[in-house]
Amino acid sequence: MHGAMSYIRKTELWRSNMWIGKRLLSSVLLKGHYSLFCRSPSSLPEYELRFLHCTCCRRSRIAISGLDTLDASVSSELCQEKDKPMDSCYTAAQRAVILQRLNTATESELEQVKLLRGRKAVNIVKYRTAHGPFNSLESVMNVPLLKHKSAVIDASSIVSIVCGTNKIAWTHMGRARTVLDWQQAECKSFMKGMYMASDYLEDISTVISSFPPADFFLVEKPSISPQNTSLYPVLVHLRTVEAMLFALLTPARDPGSPPKVLNMMRTAVGRHFNLIVGDCRTSGAEIVRKMMTESVMKQDPRVLFPHDLVLKHRNSFQMSSRNRGEELCDALLQAVTFFELLRE
Repeated sequence: MHGAMSYIRKTELWRSNMWIGKRLLSSVLLKGHYSLFCRSPSSLPEYELRFLHCTCCRRSRIAISGLDTLDASVSSELCQEKDKPMDSCYTAAQRAVILQRLNTATESELEQVKLLRGRKAVNIVKYRTAHGPFNSLESVMNVPLLKHKSAVIDASSIVSIVCGTNKIAWTHMGRARTVLDWQQAECKSFMKGMYMASDYLEDISTVISSFPPADFFLVEKPSISPQNTSLYPVLVHLRTVEAMLFALLTPARDPGSPPKVLNMMRTAVGRHFNLIVGDCRTSGAEIVRKMMTESVMKQDPRVLFPHDLVLKHRNSFQMSSRNRGEELCDALLQAVTFFELLRE
C-alpha cells in the first residue's frame, strides 16, 4: 500500500472526521505536480512555484502556487489543531482555488491527483451533481470513499494475514515498517475430510485470539483461478478461511465508517517485489532473507526486525529447510507492500 505522516491515536481517528478531512486535503489537494492548487488552464493566471512546509503532510515540502494573497503561516500551526474547523486551516484564496477546482474539474482532471483516482473522482462528480457545488471544505468530506482513504493513510499499525494449506501466518507491523510480531500457527483441521465448518471455526478462532490490536487487518486474497479445476479443493479451502477471517475480525461499525478488515491481492504483492514470472508468483524467501540481513547490518534498513525475531526465524527461509516458512514470508511481504504503496 512507511514513515509517512505523524502518528494519530486510533481512538482520535474515529472520533474526528474533520481532523481526517484536514489531513486528506493537506496530503491530496495541496500536493504534487497535479495539485489542485496548480494553475487552471482557463481561469487562473500564472504563478511561480514555491514550497510550503506543513507538519501534517507526508512530506516536509509541498509544492503550491505562489498566490499573492497566500499566508504561509497557515501551514503547521493551524493544521495541528484538530478541533479547529477545516475551512479555518486555509486562507480565503486557498479555499477559493480548491473549491473552484472541485466544483468544475472533470473526472479525468480530478484523477490527475493520485489519491483521487478511480472511484473517488467519480464520486466527487456524482456528489456535486446530486447535491450542488461544494460550498465549504468540510462538505467535501461527505463524499463516499474520502474518509475511508484518509483513515487507511493514518493507520499506525496493521496485522497482515496469509493462509496456507495447513497454517496461518501473520505479521504485526508499525508505520515505520518495524516488525512488532511475526508468527505462524498450524491448523490441524485444514484440508481434512469434508471441510467441516465447526473444525475450521475452532482452529481459526484460536489463531485470531493471538492477534494483537491493530488499526487494520490485511487478509491475502489468493490468485488461484476457478477455471483450474485441479486446484478447486485448495481454492474452496482458501475462500473458506478468508470468509471466516472477515466474519470474525469485522466488528460492528457505524454506517459510513471505514472497514476494519481489508483484502490485498497476492498478485499485487508479487508485482511490487517483481516476483511474477509468466502467470505465476515465485517465492519471496530470498527478499526476506535480504531484509533480515539489512536490518542487522544497515543503519537505515527497509524493514526493522527486533533481534529476537531475527534469531527465531533466521533459518525459516532456507531452501533446505524441512518446514520452509512460505506463509511467514508472504505475510511479511504483504505488510511491507501495504505501507510502501501508501507512501508512494
